[in-house]
Amino acid sequence: MFKINIGTKEGKTYKLETEAPELMEKSLHDKIKGKDISSDFEDYEFEIMGASDKAGFTAMENVEGIGLKKILLKYGKGFHKKPKGLKKKGSKPKGLRLRKTVRGKTISPSIIQVNLKTIKEGNKKLSEIFPEQNLPKEKKENSEEKKE
Repeated sequence: MFKINIGTKEGKTYKLETEAPELMEKSLHDKIKGKDISSDFEDYEFEIMGASDKAGFTAMENVEGIGLKKILLKYGKGFHKKPKGLKKKGSKPKGLRLRKTVRGKTISPSIIQVNLKTIKEGNKKLSEIFPEQNLPKEKKENSEEKKE
């Protein structure tokens, strides 16, 4: 079961939970057809931009395979925290690097979340496929209250 986040050019993200065995053995930045995920995305084409596993370890494009590795990172993807003992807000020490655990770039059964970018849109818009995610926040809260 994958939690799939589909990002559009407008900056909107649509969320979907599905079984998609076609995603297995794909790597970051591979292009996939929409019908491999669901029949709703018939003419769509997506690019895999990122992934993370059940423990929250991010997939890095420069790490081969499916396993966990400890690599030396500087600020950027996979490393955002400030070191212990640093009191000032917003300051990043120059040249700071830490050894962090990351996952390889190939999608495996241990991957939970997959981030996709829309490359080619199909006939049906994503807002029509996901009408419940297209509502403004106030309407979402009201509809949730009615369900209870």
